[in-house]
Amino acid sequence: MTDRQALKRAYKAQRPAMGIYAIRFRRTGRQYLGASVNLPAIFNRERIQLRTGAHRCDALQQDWRQHGEDAFEFVVLDELSWPEDAPDYQPQADLDTLLALWFERSPSANLYAAPRGQRALT
Repeated sequence: MTDRQALKRAYKAQRPAMGIYAIRFRRTGRQYLGASVNLPAIFNRERIQLRTGAHRCDALQQDWRQHGEDAFEFVVLDELSWPEDAPDYQPQADLDTLLALWFERSPSANLYAAPRGQRALT
């Protein structure tokens, strides 16, 4: 195996960071909570949706339009590790539980509501 093939195989074997994230309005601390198996990708997706006016949370979208991108921060609240010994690990149930704990911890008055009363799971 060549070095290039080894590097390619190592790259494909990497797992992205997964966990719980928040989009936080810096002025008030109000936040939108979500969970993802790929945190870098979800941050990119959320930014694109907010920039184009297509985000599923109307209140968050309205604040973004009114105050601009610089008024918000994207934060990893909790990270879940991929188990080394379980290649078939399906993390969604663990992410659901972790997200539910973050919703319980956070004052509801300080949260953007998820669409149709559902938690943001991606």
